[in-house]
Amino acid sequence: MSKDIIIAPSILASDFSRLGDEIKAVDQAGADWIHLDVMDGHFVPNLTFGPPIIKALRNITDKIFDAHLMVSNPDVLLADYAAAGANYITVHAEACAHLDRTLSHIRELGCKAGVALNPHTPANVIEHVIDRLDLVLVMTVNPGFGGQAFIPAMVQKIARINDIIDARDIVIEVDGGITADTVGAVVPAGAHAVVAGSAIFRGDNQASYRDNIARIRDAARQVNRAL
Repeated sequence: MSKDIIIAPSILASDFSRLGDEIKAVDQAGADWIHLDVMDGHFVPNLTFGPPIIKALRNITDKIFDAHLMVSNPDVLLADYAAAGANYITVHAEACAHLDRTLSHIRELGCKAGVALNPHTPANVIEHVIDRLDLVLVMTVNPGFGGQAFIPAMVQKIARINDIIDARDIVIEVDGGITADTVGAVVPAGAHAVVAGSAIFRGDNQASYRDNIARIRDAARQVNRAL
């Protein structure tokens, strides 16, 4: 991979009492995208936020809003997330009875379509919907909570997905336990974008966030130079 890794801070790890300021801070600290972890308390054992919060945050930054829907029935709310300002909408393969239809609908709404795969979900799930995809999100932890440890076995899955995608213009994004120490494992496997929460929102100020983002980016660059 010749381009810099895309770094998408997950606001799940931010201070929700000053969410707008936190997004401004990571934006100015060098974030490429803003990752929005949407949880419904059913598909995953946690509850976060939905379209009204995303809409309220949309005018704070012009960075890409990368919405990851960890919800049981995403189809009924896709239009709401698109209207709220999400640029990418990623749904879980495990939550969609008709994945091809769901991905097509996301694109019809004017958004980029992504599919997320839990650690136990095989890479070949994407093979028959690949022409509907703009992004594949590989979960390197079990979804639902921040601060979990990276699962090393997922590196092989990332590489397998990279082989399936081949030369197609599809972003491989990795989410879970990403730090300056683990990004060096996912970049050679084919990752184009990484989600990081606690590794970025540490220090509680913009200067710290800038340093944290820089450490992850520098680690990825070092691996790229070695490839």
